[in-house]
Amino acid sequence: MITPTTPRRTARAAALLGALTIVVATGLGTFPAQADEPGAPPAATTPTEAPKVDLILDGSGSMRTIDIQGKSRMEVAQQSIKEVIDALPEETEFGIRTLGATYPGNDQKEGCKDTQQLYPVGKTNKVEAKTAVATVRPTGWTPIGIALRAAAQDLGTGPTTRRIVLITDGEDTCAPPDPCDVARELASQGIHLVVDTLGLAHDDKTRQQLICIANATGGTFTDVRSQDQLTKRVKQLVERAQDTHTVAPAQVAGADTCADAPVLTPGVYTDREKFSEHRVYRVPVKAGEELRASVSVTPDRAVARDYGVLLQATDSGGQELVRGSDAGSGRTDVASTGVRWSAAEDDSDAAPASASPSKGSGSTAGARTVCLVVSNSFAPQAAVQADPGLPLELTVDVAAASPAPDGPAMGLGRGWILLGVLTLAGLLAGLVFGWLARWRISVWREN
Repeated sequence: MITPTTPRRTARAAALLGALTIVVATGLGTFPAQADEPGAPPAATTPTEAPKVDLILDGSGSMRTIDIQGKSRMEVAQQSIKEVIDALPEETEFGIRTLGATYPGNDQKEGCKDTQQLYPVGKTNKVEAKTAVATVRPTGWTPIGIALRAAAQDLGTGPTTRRIVLITDGEDTCAPPDPCDVARELASQGIHLVVDTLGLAHDDKTRQQLICIANATGGTFTDVRSQDQLTKRVKQLVERAQDTHTVAPAQVAGADTCADAPVLTPGVYTDREKFSEHRVYRVPVKAGEELRASVSVTPDRAVARDYGVLLQATDSGGQELVRGSDAGSGRTDVASTGVRWSAAEDDSDAAPASASPSKGSGSTAGARTVCLVVSNSFAPQAAVQADPGLPLELTVDVAAASPAPDGPAMGLGRGWILLGVLTLAGLLAGLVFGWLARWRISVWREN
């Protein structure tokens, strides 16, 4: 049986629930849906040259091994490459280089010079390219390092990113040069080169070396277990060459101090930063504009646990404006962070820029100089080379400052006025819910 106090309790609960519901609903309404932010970067620029891919095929003696679906590693690789050639996009310039495929002797010194351009990078005659691949026979040593250098020369330089696809079944048997060091060397030259590696053998030493090569250049590693997997993966990498960095990052060298730092305009930049170093760049920001910047640092070799990346925006006197950081304590492919900072409309520190922007155009008169400081706390593991520094990618954008969130519709205002409106609305809703609850209980009793 319901006691006489039940309707009152129910009414109070309903009133409280109603007030809370209205407050939450109305409060949510005070934050408008976010529209597209102003100052979005322009669409990617049309490529100025065709995508370029050079495939390196391992022709060393171990490729005779029969352990992939009843076929030799060479047979599997040749069949996959033929299928890739048949599916080549018309605009892609494709080439093939071999390593260890022509010298049959036992002189390691001579065998470790063995890398040949099987088909030049360019527009592909598919019949000729497939015929050339069919002639390769497993022969000699595994000079991966010198093959990578030669493939980089095959591809040349230009404004877009080039790709090397390395198919091999073993680690380099000819070091020096160590292929990981060669990959870092190529990456440090700023020639926009990515190396993707595919391993046909599955021992740890080979896997670690191929991962190291890929990491050093921002590429990928694939542990191949079947012919179908190899074919699909190489096709993906060739297609990816069309989408990777339509306009490649511009190479820039950060300085130790803000006064000596290069001036950057909106764009994507690449640099190298030593372990536990800081590098500084300058960005002019006018009153009413917002600086948006992000940085990624890639540990392309074995690093110690516990690391971090810090991005600071400071004024020319070193006063911090804003900071962003990322930290971790295990293996990672990249550490990245970002910042946003707006210059006030009446910024009294604005002054004419003292240097010309390194790229782009537009006046910087009256702009405030913001110093971007990139620092890292990475440390190399024992016996790991410290040079060249870690690859760093910095993205900079300057846009119209984001407006502050608008108040609620119909000019209700903020602060006490808004609080009063919400309180009144909640009260009225609670009374209505309470009256309905009492009425329902009365009807139930009568029936």
